Amino acid sequence: MSRKRRQSTEEEAAIDLTPMLDVVFIMLIFFIVTASFLKEAGVGVNRPEATNTPPDSESKNILINLTSSNQIWIEGRRVDVRAIRAVVERMKAENPKASVVLSAENGSKTSAVVAIMDASRDAGVYDVSLATPGL
Repeated sequence: MSRKRRQSTEEEAAIDLTPMLDVVFIMLIFFIVTASFLKEAGVGVNRPEATNTPPDSESKNILINLTSSNQIWIEGRRVDVRAIRAVVERMKAENPKASVVLSAENGSKTSAVVAIMDASRDAGVYDVSLATPGL
């Protein structure tokens, strides 16, 4: 008789995990489905319509290229760092609305970038932008 009591107490002590696993599985499915429908918060941007402007308009930029060996190129000509101001002044006189776009390659020195930006500002061009070559 003691043997039957032991078996019945062991059976009563056993916990059935199947309902708990079912609930966890249903919760997992619920979170996966709802997470895919969540919309990430962001800022809407109103883009202006593109206008067809001729390529030779007054908004032509002054392109300055700085190579990885710190050589400065403007309009396909190599320019010394001391001559940047004069060249930019001449180009600004031809096109008063022009801005400077500086394209510096990887490996170029920061001091050369700063020197070009300073010379451009000394020439009267305060709109200086940095661009990544090859994009």
